[in-house]
Amino acid sequence: MAAAGKEEENAIGLEEIHEERKEPPKEQKTFTVEEAVETIGFGRFHIMLFLIMGSTGVAEAMEIMLIAVVSPLIRCEWQLQDWQVALVTTMVFFGYMVFSIVLGLLADRYGRWKILLLSFLWAAYFSLLTSFAPSYIWFVFLRAMVGGGVSGHAQGLIIKTEFLPTKYRGYMLPLSQVFWLAGSLLIIGLASVVNPSIGWRWLIRIASIPGILLILVFKFIPESARYNVSTGNTRAALATLQRIARMNRAAMPEGQLREPAKERRGRFKDLIHLKYLRTTLQIWIIWLGIAFAYYGVILASAELLERDLVCGSAVPPPQDSSDDSEENHSPCHCRLFGPAAYQTMIISTVGEIARNLFPILALPFPSHDAH
Repeated sequence: MAAAGKEEENAIGLEEIHEERKEPPKEQKTFTVEEAVETIGFGRFHIMLFLIMGSTGVAEAMEIMLIAVVSPLIRCEWQLQDWQVALVTTMVFFGYMVFSIVLGLLADRYGRWKILLLSFLWAAYFSLLTSFAPSYIWFVFLRAMVGGGVSGHAQGLIIKTEFLPTKYRGYMLPLSQVFWLAGSLLIIGLASVVNPSIGWRWLIRIASIPGILLILVFKFIPESARYNVSTGNTRAALATLQRIARMNRAAMPEGQLREPAKERRGRFKDLIHLKYLRTTLQIWIIWLGIAFAYYGVILASAELLERDLVCGSAVPPPQDSSDDSEENHSPCHCRLFGPAAYQTMIISTVGEIARNLFPILALPFPSHDAH
């Protein structure tokens, strides 16, 4: 009996020890994604991220600015009126507006990286189709679809912002506008060579190449760690943060990654909630003014140059009296840009350097992280 009692006592003791081992430490350290990003700091990963995600601005600028350098040619080919040329731009931004809402909601639900990849595939596909447009109606429809795809490129900016340490965001985000400037200059330069030689259809095909090349390098960019933790996929978020730490040769914060999963994501009504309504309205009004002024001036430059160089010329173009066609009576239809017009567009675009440079110089340069 004594032996049996002793065995029972030992069994209870072993069970208590086993239960003690299963209990987690009471004061275990934890950290969030934001804390991990700040601890890891800025390094090689962020340079790669800046170059790849910044290059999305090149593709976006080329697709948007394409309208300005192609409009004189489609006006000539399909004998378009002013309102028909303007409708092309309108429908591009209409597609941009509609799909930016849809793709934003989808990105909150299914991931930033997936929507970014989808948007580039979408834009490249419909842009290539535009080069085969048999009529004006098809051209307008396909460019609207391109605008919808380009709207998803903003997910690249979101991924870049979420991975950047706080003190670098104010400096690196304005600096990324250099890529938009590069894309604008690239499409104008290409147009000056391609349009007079092989035509606007080949210009559209060539302009699709940067977007297609970017699709191939997206595999080097991970999904947003902030998105992963919001869906409860802490393991994937931790793997991403550890990868960044290795690339930057930095240490991870001590403890375990802990962040509550969000059950509701991507709700449009959150924007008009009383907590965010003031901020939402301010951002909407600011962007309305910026977009109206910037795109209005930039995209109208082609129309202004066309009017000034052809229709506003003091010397009327020579006309064949035997030719009674509509084109003969409407010389504005088929007078394409010459070298001087492209040079003027390049000069006006280079002026954007000041717009990008002054905000950057006004910010204090962040000191390098010491690890």
